[in-house]
Amino acid sequence: MNAETQQRILDAVDAGFEAQLATTRDFVAIPSTRGAEGPCQDMIGDLLRERGYEVDDWHINVDDLKDLRGFGPIEHDFSKARSVVGTYRPQTNGGKSLILQGHCDVVPAGPLELWDTPPFSPVIKDGKMFGRGACDMKSGTIGALYALDAIKAAGFKPTARIHFQSVIEEESTGVGALSTLQRGYRADACFIPEPTAGKMVRSQVGVIWFRLRVKGHPTHVAFAGSGANAIMAAYHLVHALQKLEIEWNERAKADRHFKTLNHPINFNPGIIKGGDWASSVPAWCDVDCRIAILPGWSVADHQKEIAACIAAASRNHRFLANNPPEIEWSGFLSEGYELTGAAEPEAAFGKAFNKVYGGAVEDLVFTALTDTRFYGLNHGIPSLCFGASGGEMHGFNEYVDLDSLKKTTKAMALFIAEWCGVEKG
Repeated sequence: MNAETQQRILDAVDAGFEAQLATTRDFVAIPSTRGAEGPCQDMIGDLLRERGYEVDDWHINVDDLKDLRGFGPIEHDFSKARSVVGTYRPQTNGGKSLILQGHCDVVPAGPLELWDTPPFSPVIKDGKMFGRGACDMKSGTIGALYALDAIKAAGFKPTARIHFQSVIEEESTGVGALSTLQRGYRADACFIPEPTAGKMVRSQVGVIWFRLRVKGHPTHVAFAGSGANAIMAAYHLVHALQKLEIEWNERAKADRHFKTLNHPINFNPGIIKGGDWASSVPAWCDVDCRIAILPGWSVADHQKEIAACIAAASRNHRFLANNPPEIEWSGFLSEGYELTGAAEPEAAFGKAFNKVYGGAVEDLVFTALTDTRFYGLNHGIPSLCFGASGGEMHGFNEYVDLDSLKKTTKAMALFIAEWCGVEKG
């Protein structure tokens, strides 16, 4: 790809950026929390049809996925769950095929009064767009769509098959991405524009979600000593799991990538529910937890370690010794992933990055996970993850930096043109 072609594509990104931001605002304005992603999928389907893509919009059947590597259990109503894929098929086959993927699900906003502006009424100020999902990762998804638009607006068309995929469940199980693979979508490479602050994810953690279900013995609080407080017993187990977290972080010091980080394994008791009455010793307590594992660590083996930790802590507790808690695996059962065997797509992206940013792209050792794992681990498809800068993901006043978003869109457009090839349209 010559310099003139590159510049025409870059200029087209600039020319379309205001429209890109308008579409991003509309996308962020949809409150697509878990189980409510349908309107976002409708919007993506419409955007793809408007552009002439071949659209596949289907309901996800969990029974088709439950035996696949990386499946995580679904606990909520999944009857309306959908994946949407738009396919571009070239007139001339000259390049390498590509999957472009984003997730449209977002985490809950939390107490609305703690946001400076409403989370689903996106606002642009000080060079940033604020809103739930603005950074993670709706701006990246729309950026990928407008990167394709820029190639067309510059007078070119790709010479390889491209699947543009909008998935759900990235924040909880990953079965949206898994469903596209079960459906048969494959390519020579995958690119996911998660927010990475302009770095390429080299290695990322896996995640295990589990729920502790603790039972107590209720009494009137006036006679609390004769009862067993399920909430306090749950705290006992949480403290034990914090010790397990320390052990796993010691183990992480042997990993060639994660040894560079302090405390890469994070345990989080994220939801706690329990008790029925302030003047009754609580009879029950549920704690939903998340803990990370590293690439190469077995999910099954570490589930056993979690169970052993809980069993040992229970034996040392007056009530739990005879009333052990239950453990439910409640979402992610995900392996970590290291990007390997990706020399060709990385070289193609390196050229695009150098043109936009200058220099070489830096690696990122990521203490969260992305959907890249399914492509690399399940099917040997090299899966790149690179995106814009932002902040407060999963927190209040989430935002994406707009200058970084424009640069990311430019880099994606040039990468698509380099990897897939282009011809005059």
